[in-house]
Amino acid sequence: MSLDPDLVSVLACPIDHGQLFVFDDENCIYNPRLKRRFAIREGIAVMLVDESEVVSDAEHERLAGRIARGEARATGSAAA
Repeated sequence: MSLDPDLVSVLACPIDHGQLFVFDDENCIYNPRLKRRFAIREGIAVMLVDESEVVSDAEHERLAGRIARGEARATGSAAA
């Protein structure tokens, strides 16, 4: 289930308050600066730091590659 575009336009990381990347097909939101992934459950972004996960270097490279190829939606004002 995809996140609402209005939510994506205002979503920011709860840790560094920066831009995130939404992977609708993987039900996750990713912060490449912190290598931290947040879940999307039943269309709801779970932005609790304690429930997020730090990904491995290999997983970071995979997700960063998808971001570079435009396969994720960026959050913030540029996301709309």
